[in-house]
Amino acid sequence: MFGFYRVAVATFYTTLANPMENAQNIISVINKIAEKDCSILLLPELALTGYTLRDILYQESIYKAQNEALENIVRASQNLSTVIVFGVYVNYLDRLYNCAVVIQNGKILGLIPKSYIPNRGEFYEKRYFTSGKDLKGLEIDFCSRSVPFGVDLLFGDKKNLIFGVEVCEDLWAVTPPSLKMCESGANLILNPSSSNELVGKSDYRKSLVSSQSARGFCAYAYSSSSIGESSTDTVFGGDLIVAEYGSILAQGKRFSFEEEIIFSDIDTFRLKALRLKEGSFCDSKTGNFRFISLQKLPEIDKIKRFINPYPFIPSNKDKLNSRAEEIINIQAHSLIRRLRGAKIQKVVIGVSGGLDSTLALLVCYYAFEILGRDPKDIIAVLMPGFGTTDRTFENSILLSKSLNISYTVISIKKLAELEFEAIGHNPAIKNITYENVQARARTSILMNLANQENALVIGTGDLSEIALGWSTYNGDHMSMYAINSSIPKTLIRYLIEFFAQKSEDIKGILEDILDTPVSPELLPPEDGKISQKTEDIIGPYELHDFFLYHFIRYGSSIKRIFYLATLAFEDKYEPTIIKKWLGVFIRRFFTQQFKRSCMPDGPKVGTISLSPRTDWRMPSDADFQIWMRELEEIKI
Repeated sequence: MFGFYRVAVATFYTTLANPMENAQNIISVINKIAEKDCSILLLPELALTGYTLRDILYQESIYKAQNEALENIVRASQNLSTVIVFGVYVNYLDRLYNCAVVIQNGKILGLIPKSYIPNRGEFYEKRYFTSGKDLKGLEIDFCSRSVPFGVDLLFGDKKNLIFGVEVCEDLWAVTPPSLKMCESGANLILNPSSSNELVGKSDYRKSLVSSQSARGFCAYAYSSSSIGESSTDTVFGGDLIVAEYGSILAQGKRFSFEEEIIFSDIDTFRLKALRLKEGSFCDSKTGNFRFISLQKLPEIDKIKRFINPYPFIPSNKDKLNSRAEEIINIQAHSLIRRLRGAKIQKVVIGVSGGLDSTLALLVCYYAFEILGRDPKDIIAVLMPGFGTTDRTFENSILLSKSLNISYTVISIKKLAELEFEAIGHNPAIKNITYENVQARARTSILMNLANQENALVIGTGDLSEIALGWSTYNGDHMSMYAINSSIPKTLIRYLIEFFAQKSEDIKGILEDILDTPVSPELLPPEDGKISQKTEDIIGPYELHDFFLYHFIRYGSSIKRIFYLATLAFEDKYEPTIIKKWLGVFIRRFFTQQFKRSCMPDGPKVGTISLSPRTDWRMPSDADFQIWMRELEEIKI
């Protein structure tokens, strides 16, 4: 399933010193997740005996009872390919070790001892347990079988999943063992834990799990002991967390007297792709780990994970405004730096009443506001042509007046007609020549006016257009500083909405601009309305932005992109429509690289840029048949 694996993380009401009853509770959980396509089930530390047994752990009877109860769980897993991980303790060479046990299909695959033993405050584990951080390469007799034992164990399915295990306090150490596991290939870390509750500790624990998943480029699953532990001096809440690369995917309810199970589908393909591009990860040294092969894991029938249809926009609404403000500041301050470096006071910008030029104009205005400069030094140029409508033209004038900037109207019709005559083109033929003559006429006017005013021409083209090559070479493709070059179309809409919320004076104008169909307005209007709608020609920008994000950010295959798109847009686009426009994306992305190879400077804002000087280096003549064949193989 394109690298997706389902992880179940559970806790249950522990009965102290009763391993058989706890084993039954674990088997109950196993039975409940058996039909859920789970690859992994994680349960807490010392799950069979309870974590807070204290000196009872020395008793031979409880150790024997634990191992007998463990046998019941092993037998219950015989026909289950889900991997089960939880905490047990092991007597090896007359020393006790706090361990995690890994079970699959009726076999004990390994035992991983805890490396860091807490011995402070309410924790005094060193009274009972020995650190296992130096134990490697061992096979020990445990429950009448030979079992790999040590901190050098990794487990994988020889496909996409490799997981390692660290136990509770290991995560809190200065150098958690999981980092070395990740360097050696683990993309999932499991942590059976017993972490008591204190005021504020839950938030810290959550941030710890989240940050560790980011540092390790991994998914991290965490299960802690529940309220059934002793309350003599401490209380345990049963915290359950799954994080992936810094984001919390799922978290359980604490303080439950019943068993609690959370499910999360982790994306190992995404993690592998991020690692491939990260120099610091590639430069790190791998450790000497033993690799234990898993039997075939359950495959997910359909992933149950939110796939953001707008990956360039935060799905968390609380972050929307702060993210918008950050983006606009990056744009504005990059422009300020360019103006100072060039010792230029003015900017020239072609304003069309469309989304891109509107955002560029608003960013220019904000930059001048920061500098305390006169907005009259912003020169908006309205260049009506054969396709300009009254709606876009009037919105351009209204916005310019409302911002109190300078504006001028220069029709390109006469200039275009002279060009038609010079090259012998019949203007009745509304082809690409007809369109591009107008686009290049506009760029010529902007460049010449900028020379006249000692100003900088601000480019308005966005990341989506750059990806698709939806610009006229040496026309709107060119500028002196491309302020929107790493802002995709879907994000531009959101940023304009942010400006609309901030200012009542221009809110109505911006809302009408947002409601206007995207168009280059190079073909004559029909009944006064826009006749040339970009998204009717090349497809919805929201789909192309989705394709672009997964193609560039993760190097996803066409089949994976298609599958994710069908999930993200299942209520909006039929699979046949998605496949059609994905084909357009492939063809245009590959064939239009020559425009990106000489694109002007512009600030990188997000994780994706197509600038040949920063992120994207590609030959202009690469063949794309491999990707098209993969698309053709998709059966609908």
